[in-house]
Amino acid sequence: MNPTAAAAVPATTAKPAVLIDGSLYVFRAWHSVDSSLSCQDGWPTNAVYGFVRFLFQFLQRQRPQHIAVAFDEALTHSFRNRLYPAYKANREPAPVELRRQFDHCKRFVRALGIACLADASYEADDLIASAHGVLRAEGHAVTIVSADKDLSQLLADGDEQWDYGRDLRWCARGCIDRHGVPPERIADMLALVGDSIDNIPGVPGIGRKTAAILLHHFGGLKSVLANIPAIARMRLRGAARIAGELAGRVEQVRLARQLTGLVLDAPVPNPADSYRPVSVAADEVLELVDELRFGPMTRRACLDWCQESTQAAALAARPTH
Repeated sequence: MNPTAAAAVPATTAKPAVLIDGSLYVFRAWHSVDSSLSCQDGWPTNAVYGFVRFLFQFLQRQRPQHIAVAFDEALTHSFRNRLYPAYKANREPAPVELRRQFDHCKRFVRALGIACLADASYEADDLIASAHGVLRAEGHAVTIVSADKDLSQLLADGDEQWDYGRDLRWCARGCIDRHGVPPERIADMLALVGDSIDNIPGVPGIGRKTAAILLHHFGGLKSVLANIPAIARMRLRGAARIAGELAGRVEQVRLARQLTGLVLDAPVPNPADSYRPVSVAADEVLELVDELRFGPMTRRACLDWCQESTQAAALAARPTH
């Protein structure tokens, strides 16, 4: 695992590649869309309905030239659980009604000809990080569509992160205003302060502000851990207590850093052209629309997109001479 963000390279494409944190938008729909929506067999469809509405709206507005959608399949059995069995143990398992909808969402993405990233050992964040590396290596700037703070550690020059639902965007330089540290220090900060969402413990007395001060002063987490006695002499409120707490938790922090860093070599499509959308499987899209009993407006949006995509593909295939 390499937890360092991808190196900054000159971006050569006018239109950034797009990597979508699909799980985030499925969960948001699960909690916000009418739960009475159901398919032919009576299973709920609210999460897949909300996700598909989001995806079609995004595609119509942005028309990305390179795109992938990542999903979590490894929330309870990723390599992080082997490192730290308590990782995300505070989360309730996803109910079967939601797991079924995740499968439908992945079927939709694939039927639309979009690269679908999912793996039994790596989380969606790791897949996005690895795909980001593939795209950056070939000169593409990347827009990461997610509100997840962990993904900000990937941002390099020319990239941006977009919380689409709140329409908030930030770049690498904006990370300091948003998170208190630059992208390359976000995983270090989370290792010090912990992450209650993922059940990663932090060091008592170290919040984000204190972590940012320490990381800035010493230049990174390794240097912080190598200079614990010097922390006690800093002009920092509670410095001696913080140094003592940290001294007793060095191995905990090192383990946490393995958990908070993202993998850059997870199995994802390569090269960058693998992220160009391919032909839409219109029959499968419409089969899913019927199976899930989507309403006329969503059905029309699906039909329009399928027809438009088919026409665009036919035009692209015509000889230019």
